[in-house]
Amino acid sequence: MKRTVDTPTGAVTLTEENSAIVAVEWGGRFGDTSDVLCDAERQIEAYFAGELREFGLPLKVRGSQFQQDVCAVMAAIPFGDTLTYGDIAKRLGAPAQAVGQACGGNPIPLIIPCHRVLGASGLGGFSGGVGVETKVWLLKHEGAAGLLI
Repeated sequence: MKRTVDTPTGAVTLTEENSAIVAVEWGGRFGDTSDVLCDAERQIEAYFAGELREFGLPLKVRGSQFQQDVCAVMAAIPFGDTLTYGDIAKRLGAPAQAVGQACGGNPIPLIIPCHRVLGASGLGGFSGGVGVETKVWLLKHEGAAGLLI
């Protein structure tokens, strides 16, 4: 099932399978409804309204164990904070490049906040929305923009 939510960063489509969110993608226009999708829509709207700092949704990360491990570390980064690919690499005992690839492959961006992961000397990439511009918007929204100046 899929449901699209309009946000300040563009339309965001949520995909639910077996009562868990499995994907978030920018674009689309879907109107399916379920308890999980409606809760996800409510939480996303609250996030963009500045009323929610931590999502509380059932998630299922598809991918290798490494992908799941990287997503678990990203999901634990608090609102307004950031880590580098190198920080996550040290935690997981993996190369920073592999972490970067896993961040880019995050199937649930925004809810699993890969926008909070930066390069050692720059923003790094972002696979959602219109790319880095969306990442910058999200970081500013969270008050993490001081590092961008």
